[in-house]
Formats: sequence, C-alpha cells, structure tokens
Amino acid sequence: MRRGSIVALLGIGVIAGGVATAVALVPTWLPPDASREAGRIDFVFWFVIAICIGIFAIVAAVMIYAVLRFRAQEDDHEDGPPIHGHTGLEIGWTAIPFVLVTAIAIVSAIVLSRNDAEAGNTLHVNVTAQQYAWTFAYPDANNATSPVLRLPEGRSIELDMRSLDVIHAFFVPEFRTNEDLVPGLVTNVHITPTRIGTFPLICNELCGLGHSLMRTQAIVMKPSAFDSWLKQQKQSTKG
Repeated sequence: MRRGSIVALLGIGVIAGGVATAVALVPTWLPPDASREAGRIDFVFWFVIAICIGIFAIVAAVMIYAVLRFRAQEDDHEDGPPIHGHTGLEIGWTAIPFVLVTAIAIVSAIVLSRNDAEAGNTLHVNVTAQQYAWTFAYPDANNATSPVLRLPEGRSIELDMRSLDVIHAFFVPEFRTNEDLVPGLVTNVHITPTRIGTFPLICNELCGLGHSLMRTQAIVMKPSAFDSWLKQQKQSTKG
C-alpha cells in the first residue's frame, strides 16, 4: 500500500474516531452513581465503548476511503478480474474479534467477582417479580413485604430474586445493577448503596403488554432511619 493511502486511511480514522469519542463523552449518558460497585461496572462500560470506537474508526476509514478511491466510473464495465479470498485477512478478522470479546469477558468476570467479594455484614432482601409488579420481602423483619425497595446507606445488600411467571430484569441505573429474574431459578446480586435518595427501579426485560408500567423505587435511607423502619415492619407482622 502506498504511503499516501496509509496517510489517508489514518486521517479518516482519526476524524471518525474523534466524532465517535465526542458522541460518547459529551452527552451525559449515565446518571450519577449511587453504589460502591458502580465504579467498576462503569469501567467495563467504558472499556467496551473504547473498543467499539476503535473498531468504528477502522471500519469507517476503510469504507470511506474505498468509496472515494475505488468508486465505479461511468465507463467501467461489469466484467473484471475475479475476486479471490485472502487467507491472512480472514484469519485476522476472525482472531481480532475473538481476542476483543475474550478481553471483555475476562474484565467483566473480574469486576463481578470483586463486587461479590466485598459483601460482608449482608442484609438479605427477597425480590419477587411478576407481571407487572415488584415485591420486596425482608427476612430480618419476619418477611415483611414492601412495594418499594428500602435500603440502608453503606451496608452490603444481597438481593435474592425470583420470577413467578416470565423473565424480568432488575435495573436501577444509579446502582448500575442489571440482573435477570428467571422462572424456576434464584438469581443473586450484591449492592452497597453509597448515596441517600430515591432512585427509579424498572424492569429492563420486555415482559408483556404492561412492561412499561413495571416500575417502582429504590429508597436509600440513613442506617438509623432504616433500622427504625425495619423495626416497625417487624412489629407490624407480629401484630
């Protein structure tokens, strides 16, 4: 390949990559995080975005250069030299995606294992999903139930999640937590809330006609306020 072609490809790639980077960084795509695990999950997110931007820049550069450099002229005929495969190129475009996907899998596995490893002094909450509502039960309060998820700030939480009908997905954007609830299985996720507030909790899996209405709130409270609330729920279940 001539030096001029390489320079052109690099130039187009830099421009395409710059545009993609601006689209990724300038808008605020993610809400402020509210859990200890969110930072690691964000790292995985941006790791994948960086790979996507690199691939986009390469593909865009080749496509634009090919259109400009090799576009058909009016006097061109359909007959031309036969097109042959290129073994090295085929190996390359098979091996590179394999390496990238494997890297994403490894990074994701490390992040998930570290998030789970931090669990300690854990508060268990049983989460039940069904078309089209959420129910949260607290074993420490005689399995008292609540239509909203109440959590103490700074404490490790384990959500034990079940679905009564179809596949649902637990998603709180500020926690960066997304986990499927599968009928017949119990799925688990750890969260350590770090910011007091009220955050949207939605089903992130198309689960039927009422899917868009399957939403509630996750309320993170001061530990003392949560303990008082939990004590009230325990007393009400005894009564």
